[in-house]
Amino acid sequence: MELSLTKGQKADITKNNSSYRNLLVGMGWQSGAGVDVDFSAFLLRADGKVAGDRDLIFYGNPKGAGGAVEIAGSDKRTLAGKTDQEQVKVSLYDIPRDIERLSFTLTIYEGEARKQSFANVDDAYIRILDEGTGREILRYELGKNFSVETAIVVGDLYRYNGEWKFNAIGSGYSGGLGALCASFGIEVKADAPTPPQTSPQAAPKAAAPPPPPAPPERTTAPVNLSKISLTKRGDVINLQKGTGSLGEIVVNLNWNQKKTTGFFGRSSGVDLDVGCLFELKNGMKGSVQALGNSFGDFARAPYISLDGDDRTGSIKTGENLRINGNKVSEIKRIVVYAYIYQGVTNWAEADGVVTIKQSGGPDIEVRMDEHNNRMGMCAIAMIENVNDQTFSIRRLVQYFSGHRQLDETYDWGLRWVQGSK
Repeated sequence: MELSLTKGQKADITKNNSSYRNLLVGMGWQSGAGVDVDFSAFLLRADGKVAGDRDLIFYGNPKGAGGAVEIAGSDKRTLAGKTDQEQVKVSLYDIPRDIERLSFTLTIYEGEARKQSFANVDDAYIRILDEGTGREILRYELGKNFSVETAIVVGDLYRYNGEWKFNAIGSGYSGGLGALCASFGIEVKADAPTPPQTSPQAAPKAAAPPPPPAPPERTTAPVNLSKISLTKRGDVINLQKGTGSLGEIVVNLNWNQKKTTGFFGRSSGVDLDVGCLFELKNGMKGSVQALGNSFGDFARAPYISLDGDDRTGSIKTGENLRINGNKVSEIKRIVVYAYIYQGVTNWAEADGVVTIKQSGGPDIEVRMDEHNNRMGMCAIAMIENVNDQTFSIRRLVQYFSGHRQLDETYDWGLRWVQGSK
């Protein structure tokens, strides 16, 4: 039988159970209509602070500690008769030695702005399970102990004398995720879409542990929660899941066109276009692009449309693919690509960047900063269905000679003929 903890109680994890190496941390709750609860975890050092922005684990940065801590996402399991809202995989003995504590938290998205708090949330809990057997080791149920708080430090998994223990904390904060970031040593930029109460007035309300001695000055760059950049091939995040539908998702291609002058005074440059391959759940496949005048349709299948063709790179808004997020359950996958229709293949000069804009969540940016001037096409990002609720975005930035080679690499199976626009 699992151990049931109360607020402030501590429990051993590994001291008498050396077989516990890979854990699942499950968290659940029931929220009222329109209340959007988010999970996050902080990887803390001995001074109670993070070492950098990557130590904030949330949907936009789902993996940390060298891969030892990872949000399960679509790999979430039903264990001990319960399906958690969020699950985190923790490989205890792979966590770097300088990380002393994993602090698990819940926040309400835009809680102050929407006049919402954890008074609108019921049945919140955290539980620790053995990943191998699925056995529930312990659980902590928070109960109805909150009123105006918009953030909660639920519990800590921490090292003690070489072993791992768990502390049921249940401390409430005002100020949402911004306040938690500030208390754990992360500076949040002012334009982040979280409430701005990150001043000292947003300190813990009650039952917070005493502050540690002043840590040495840090050079950690501020977290910009209004934009997330996928910088390495294979980096993946999910779009924000709100209380309603995803709405319109805009995939924007922008680039700088540096024109050159030839012998007769004519300017020449690159015509860089955005397009995509799509596959629907019903098996329908195709492409949306200016080449061949395949501009798609937002309201009907394929639920993707291209709104223009910038042949100069001078249009401030660039080119946009629009994805109908209300139809997420009908879309299986999308590969977003850019191709040079005219001009010399000089990707460095084009300096292309794709920004994926979503309602209620941060922009996701993929820069085409790896270049191959022998190829005229670049696969930028893979967008995939996640449980018919949202999309994951994975950075590709891989170059190809043309549509056919890209198609074969991602196993689309389309027939390609010469086209024009």
